[in-house]
Amino acid sequence: MEKPTILVVEDEPAIADTIQYALESEGFECLRLERGAGVVEVLDRQPVALVVLDIGLPDLSGIEVCRRIRQRHDVPIIFLTARAGEVDRVVGLELGADDYVAKPFSPRELAARAKAVLRRAGRGSPPTPPAGAAFALDEERRRITYFGKPLDLSRYEYRLLAVLLKRPGRVYSREQLLELVWDEPEASLDRTVDAHVKNLRAKLKHVRPEVDPIATHRGEGYSLKEGL
Repeated sequence: MEKPTILVVEDEPAIADTIQYALESEGFECLRLERGAGVVEVLDRQPVALVVLDIGLPDLSGIEVCRRIRQRHDVPIIFLTARAGEVDRVVGLELGADDYVAKPFSPRELAARAKAVLRRAGRGSPPTPPAGAAFALDEERRRITYFGKPLDLSRYEYRLLAVLLKRPGRVYSREQLLELVWDEPEASLDRTVDAHVKNLRAKLKHVRPEVDPIATHRGEGYSLKEGL
């Protein structure tokens, strides 16, 4: 089953990186543009399930890009803006946006909004990628089992392991994990991630002492080992 593709139109690389990490960790594919002028052409060329569209682009306003999209495509659109009041009026005028997220925003919130918009549009949401025989991830029940044994995890331990499970082999830096997992990443420290990984490893080792499924990449971050 193909992963839904989301087109992210955002001119600030740091914000675009964060959005891409959040969406890809939820099983989406991402395309990125920094300007609004090429959006319709991309939509003409290939299937896109959703557009995440910044209002404050350097060439065209997101509102104008939305108008151009709506002339030719019915793809769902989520606005990104630093001015929530303006977008309230835009949505009220029914220019065609399906939702909006005000900056600064939680990456997990944006991913949840994307899933909700796709459900409303009847386009489904990405399947949970298989985590391998060792793990089973049940997002509805917020439960992870390891070699058939349910793990007793704290909220952040669950979120952290779920992120790693969805992309085995992918190395996440501590900063990326803080953004994807913690409610207030700016108030947390890198060693917060290290402490939670240490706790996770202890709980996993209690089930299978001979297996260490979380790999440490010195100076880079953590990943879930592939092939488990």
